[in-house]
Amino acid sequence: MATRPAIVQLRERDVATSPLATAAHYIFQLDLVLLAVVGGLVGYGLWIVNSVTADDIPGDPSFFMTRQSFAAAFGAVALVTLASLNPDLLRRARVPVYVVTAALLVVVLLTAPIRDSRRWLDLGFFNFQPSEFAKLGLALVVASLVASAGTGGLGWRRTALVLAVSAPLGLLVFVEPDFGTSLALAVVVAAGLFFAGARWRILVSIALLTAGVALAALWLLPSNGVAVLKPYQEDRLLGFLDPSSDPSGSTYNVNQSITAVGAGGLTGRGTEGASQTTGFYLPEHATDFVFSSLAEQRGFFGAGLLLLLYGLLIWRGARIIGMAPNLFQMVLAGCIVSVFLFQIVVNVGMTMGIAPVVGIPLPFVSYGGSSMLASLAMVGVLLAIHARGRLTRQRGPRIG
Repeated sequence: MATRPAIVQLRERDVATSPLATAAHYIFQLDLVLLAVVGGLVGYGLWIVNSVTADDIPGDPSFFMTRQSFAAAFGAVALVTLASLNPDLLRRARVPVYVVTAALLVVVLLTAPIRDSRRWLDLGFFNFQPSEFAKLGLALVVASLVASAGTGGLGWRRTALVLAVSAPLGLLVFVEPDFGTSLALAVVVAAGLFFAGARWRILVSIALLTAGVALAALWLLPSNGVAVLKPYQEDRLLGFLDPSSDPSGSTYNVNQSITAVGAGGLTGRGTEGASQTTGFYLPEHATDFVFSSLAEQRGFFGAGLLLLLYGLLIWRGARIIGMAPNLFQMVLAGCIVSVFLFQIVVNVGMTMGIAPVVGIPLPFVSYGGSSMLASLAMVGVLLAIHARGRLTRQRGPRIG
């Protein structure tokens, strides 16, 4: 049998004996392109937040950007920490993660409402939103459950278990109320079943069941006097079907958003000329409708650059799904990439009137510390899966 080149043997010996060499070797297994893309998204997002909120707090133009920067710094710590861990270790923590996530979602429902919603825990220095972290927690639990199905495949019994475990988290988020994040949790479950190879008849049955539940919640129950959605949520859905129905009320936000996007043209109106943003005609211009503010200020080119970065993010994420070393990590990566794609498509779509307004933040861009921290944590998991996939290919299936 031919021996490996001496330089390869020397590299492996150095990696095995030197902690510094081991760390350096592991770093080069990370997806550095994904890391650069996410760094670009965070930097671009901070610049956008600073630009669109410069007039929000008189005398303190950097108020929101400073706080978003702190969130990004904490998120970077979470990214590095999770990127350095073997994702299979997270699988062992699935029960504590589930219990803590559910407990936090229960606690948040006991807090005083803020704008008719109970979504945040006031920690003094930080408003913590547990539902943002529920996306990663549920992805971990779903991936663990479907990976435990074994070689027999994902049948009805295991699928029912996944749905039964996931439903409480989704319901807790839904009653906050946070319709957008509850949809994101549903995407996590659907992605987990899909990437685990669930039979098509199971997926079709779940889709039909979901359609039936939606029909009951939106039509059958309300027509019989049982309200499932809040009045403003119903108005948003009806406004999506007919944007001109209430231009000064329920459809005001989306109409102002469409105006802002169209007013930007190719190169934008700049920070001073963006009257929709600076004149506060566009509500939530740093959160739900931050993309509209960007399009008004920087035009098609500025918005196109952001979409290009998102395209690279999804591309690298899809690549990681394909090189995951085992089923658990593949499903976990698939859930994370799917929820990123869902948030991007829905948020951008609702700013242009092609998707209903459901209150979903734009990853790495919308102002909000919890969203930034959770998004960077999910990227950390993707990086860890990429590194383990490369190490497995280099050293054999026992690694990781």
